[in-house]
Amino acid sequence: MHTSFADQLAGLDLAGFSIGPAPVSTSDFPVREAVVQTLEAVWSDLFAMVSGTALEADAEDLGWAFVNIFHRSAERKSTAIDRATDEVRALIATADGSEVHTHELETQVERAQCAESAMLALEEMREVAAALYLNEFGSSWKPVSSSRFNHSAMLTSALVEGRDFLRARAEAKRRAAVPEGTPVVFAGGRTRHATEDDALTFGNNVWATLDKVRDRVPDMVLIHGGDTKGVDRLASSWAERRGIPQVTFSLDMRLGARAGFKRNERMLSLDPRYVIAFPGNGVLERLVIEAKARRITVVDRRGPLGTNPKNTSARTD
Repeated sequence: MHTSFADQLAGLDLAGFSIGPAPVSTSDFPVREAVVQTLEAVWSDLFAMVSGTALEADAEDLGWAFVNIFHRSAERKSTAIDRATDEVRALIATADGSEVHTHELETQVERAQCAESAMLALEEMREVAAALYLNEFGSSWKPVSSSRFNHSAMLTSALVEGRDFLRARAEAKRRAAVPEGTPVVFAGGRTRHATEDDALTFGNNVWATLDKVRDRVPDMVLIHGGDTKGVDRLASSWAERRGIPQVTFSLDMRLGARAGFKRNERMLSLDPRYVIAFPGNGVLERLVIEAKARRITVVDRRGPLGTNPKNTSARTD
């Protein structure tokens, strides 16, 4: 019987046939509740271990690296999607209608779908870890040299084959990089405060100002410079807490002294609804002047401790 069955298999035309992994679904990945519970437990144990030791000073670096594990893994999956997309594009260009070619196309699309599902799962883990980082250190987690895209609201596991897949992939990447909404520019420099109470008052003024603007612009997208040591850090933390999408314009240091002014141009090119200005340097002053020249409403908070300078002048008079 074995010989007869083997002979039958040998007589079949199995060219191009291969056995691969079955397509994945959301049920193949950890559920959010399990992710939250596990990462919270690991986070708690990690910082309980270093607390009171010489490594406590490095706690924030450890927390950043913990979040970065999931971020880098998601980036690698995104790269795998791009490679599979290139394969799909090449297969479409050489389509000959054969069963072998069709099978290869289906296989590449399936690989892309699997990589996409894994990317979404890893991004969700990163966001859970980033929330833990925010609660622990009071600042929004930001990667060093890349963007923190979140595709969960843009992509689904139901990507279709061929040209539709390519269009969906291109659109998903565009929407992840350019959040939909109304731009609001936030700007300010690095400030020092005489007392902790002054620092707290300044931080509260930043958050209160952003809350008021958000009330006027419910679909706001926060645009800022991404400075992790200045007032941008406070704004970024506010956006993280409120679930507001952010776009950061870092300085292009290759431009030297022109870097700050070039960043101003790039941010204003988005046609923001408001420019929120807190105390800063001459580059920020130029941003305010240019915004007013373009008839963009400026929310001026360059007074002491982030107050409206006009109110301060009125009290002085």
